[in-house]
Parts: sequence; C-alpha cells; structure tokens
Amino acid sequence: MNEAPPPVPPTGLLKRCKFIWRLLMLSNLALGAFLFARAKRRDSMETHRRTAHKLHKGKTIEVPPEPEPEPVPRSMDINYDDFLVSAATPAEVRARIPEEQQREVFEWMLEEKRKVKPKDPAEKKQIDEEKDILKDFLRAESLPKS
Repeated sequence: MNEAPPPVPPTGLLKRCKFIWRLLMLSNLALGAFLFARAKRRDSMETHRRTAHKLHKGKTIEVPPEPEPEPVPRSMDINYDDFLVSAATPAEVRARIPEEQQREVFEWMLEEKRKVKPKDPAEKKQIDEEKDILKDFLRAESLPKS
C-alpha cells in the first residue's frame, strides 16, 4: 500500500523569519502587558484618591469627608402653581421698535444671508427666498405693523 510521505519541514523563508516572528510576538505581549498594567495603575490611583486617609511624610492624616448637601427646608419647596400662567394674565407689552432701527436690522440680516454658503440646492433656494422677503421689506414705503 502506498503511504504518503511525511510532511516536509519548513525550509527557507519560514526558517529565516522565525526570529522576526518571535520578536513580533514578544513585543506584542510586552505592549499588551504595559497597557494592562497602566490601566490597572490608573484604577488603583482613583481608588486611592477616594480613600479618607492620605499618607504624608510617614504620618497618616485624616482627611475630612466631603460635606453632604443640606436638605432643602420644606418652606423652600417649589410651588408649581407659581409657574403656571393663567389665561387672564395679560402679556407684557413692549415698546415698538422704531422703523429706522427695523430697517437697519433687516439690512444686517440681508448682509448675513449673503455671506452664507449653501450646502445643497434646497438650502440655496430657501436662502434666496428669505433674501427676497428681506429685499421686499426694505423696498416698501412702510414696514408692516405686527
């Protein structure tokens, strides 16, 4: 019966690169150990900071605990009725802005719209419409009263 010959041991490239493969494996192992130890050291430092005692020149010093927040007295509880606005409460009426000042604001808005760089055609169309509305306001004899 014909038996297959035993596999041929690697020769050539694999034998020459065996040292490089071992060096890469060891360096990866060392890097992994370094990163793991560094993370563990960071965790231990955080737990050390949380402890109530600190070592200072060979002596243990008591660090006072952080003060607990004072409980809110019952008299300072929030009354949500104060936040509810009834329909009978009149809205605050503000003084009208002079027409000259409104025109200056519209001109400033138009200048800002001209500086904007649209990202797509839909945004460009929207900006153009807004600019047209602002131009109409500026060309009008009087501004609409609101």
